[in-house]
Amino acid sequence: MVQLLFSYGTLRLPAVQLAHFGRLLTGAEDRLPHHRIEWLRITDPAVVATSGTESHPILRYSAAAADFVEGTVFEVSDEELAAADLYEVGDYERVLLRLESGLHAWVYAAAADPFAPPPDGRAAS
Repeated sequence: MVQLLFSYGTLRLPAVQLAHFGRLLTGAEDRLPHHRIEWLRITDPAVVATSGTESHPILRYSAAAADFVEGTVFEVSDEELAAADLYEVGDYERVLLRLESGLHAWVYAAAADPFAPPPDGRAAS
């Protein structure tokens, strides 16, 4: 089954895609409203080696209507989505969110974000 995955960070890097998906992904630009980027120090040596950096962006919910995050929507298989889950460290959780285009895509956001709406309100229908 084809899944939509919105990436705003290191999953857009060719080295990360080749290491975890075995191919380069193609995608379309989109935006995620009501979110902002913060930076996280990654300590997992395998993740740092693959991405080439220990500073990774992390997505946080924002109540400000003007806040948005730009990124890329990729079509991936269930197996590739599972591979992305293995790449992301425990600070991230995969959630289904609605993008500016109206598409719903999986997004890696900050785990247990105290400012996020409840999970049933994150993916608008």
